[in-house]
Amino acid sequence: MTQLLLAKETLKTFVGRYEVYLKPLGKFLLALLALVMINISTGYMERLNSMSIVLILALMCSFLPLNFIIICSAAFIILHLYALSMECALVALILFLILALVYFRFAPKDAVIVLLLPMCFYLKIPYVIPVCAGLLATPVSAVAVACGVVVYYMVSYVSGNVSGLSALEAEDMSGRFRYVVDGFLKNKTMLVVMAAFALTVIIVYLIRRLSIDHCWTIAIIAGTIAQMVVLLLGALVMDADVSTIGIILGSLVSAGIAMIVEFVMFQMDYSRTENVQFEDDEYYYYVKAVPKVILSKPEKTVKKINTQRKKKKSH
Repeated sequence: MTQLLLAKETLKTFVGRYEVYLKPLGKFLLALLALVMINISTGYMERLNSMSIVLILALMCSFLPLNFIIICSAAFIILHLYALSMECALVALILFLILALVYFRFAPKDAVIVLLLPMCFYLKIPYVIPVCAGLLATPVSAVAVACGVVVYYMVSYVSGNVSGLSALEAEDMSGRFRYVVDGFLKNKTMLVVMAAFALTVIIVYLIRRLSIDHCWTIAIIAGTIAQMVVLLLGALVMDADVSTIGIILGSLVSAGIAMIVEFVMFQMDYSRTENVQFEDDEYYYYVKAVPKVILSKPEKTVKKINTQRKKKKSH
């Protein structure tokens, strides 16, 4: 454990020293992954599948705010859907405008959540995002989580119904539009996942704010269990199409990842907890102080040994 704590402190020192370079690199990698995954999941417009275009846009995103990555990703999705069907692109455009109004009104600083959630869906571990959002953000982050869920299920629905769209006559624009809208809005699985993820964010946030020992660990466990229960019950009640084994295994893996996040962000020494009481003219104060676990990197001391040989002069 000591070696892990020392490694964490070394990593924090490294990140703090080279933050000015690591931030653009992180945004570049995030934009690159987002655009590549969009091309893999849709890929209907051949021009956008060019790696040079993806690299150029990712490089631009590395020097711009995170929300610019969301704008580029939304533009990529709309253009790909336009190559498939103008009606799909129109539905996506309207949906993104509604999400933008909600997102920029309530959670404009949660761009990472909106970007990472669809990626985690493709990796089969989306359950980690609500738990980590509850640990590191606020209940308002449930809005960003809901936006990410909607984006994923919209793209997934269109990608999974290409044959149905192609079967409709090209002249029947209203039929295509109604087919996309009805199929998307009646997606019961999406509604269940949105409710479960939003509830998980709130539960985890409320528990990790409690003044109890190991509150983050308890919040992770409670949030993971609540998430699984809501997903399974919601799927049962609304007859949603979900994988029970996938939910259980994905939730367990996500809980493990959340534990790693806790180790990096919130390591406390509860054995040295102090309860302090003091007062002023108007209030009595009862304070519980829990020290952080901080290990300083051991300093290496070099001991120099000089051997002097006395030469005896022979007379």
